[in-house]
Amino acid sequence: MKLHTLKPAQGSVSSRRRIGRGPGSGLGGTSTRGHKGAKQRSGYKKKIGFEGGQMPLQRRLPKFGFKNINRVEYVPVNLGTIQKLAEAKNLDKITLDVLVQAGYVSSKQLVKILGNGELTKKVDVEAHAFSKSAEAAITALGGVATKL
Repeated sequence: MKLHTLKPAQGSVSSRRRIGRGPGSGLGGTSTRGHKGAKQRSGYKKKIGFEGGQMPLQRRLPKFGFKNINRVEYVPVNLGTIQKLAEAKNLDKITLDVLVQAGYVSSKQLVKILGNGELTKKVDVEAHAFSKSAEAAITALGGVATKL
């Protein structure tokens, strides 16, 4: 076998169809486009989701709801969780770093402290937001709720 003798396999290569080259070619006249209508004309482009005049799926389905693009999403952390953390690690100040190391949040997330659970120890807490009940519970024991 030599490089100059290589040929493609028999029947694997065929010349492209030349349409619109007269009636003798068998592909003249309408040139495989059929008769009349938008598809037969040049420049035709089907719109995305077009279903031949039938009501398209995206218009048939009901629409509801609203997605606020300005919504600020917080990861909730309860007072009970703060209490457990403070007891387990013997801490009197809970910062964002402590919550990240404990695996409750990631460093990129915003944290909101919620009032679920019981707080029995004086703890200073740093977070992005506090519920009213959580802030009241922290300050009642002499702790400080610091908003970041």
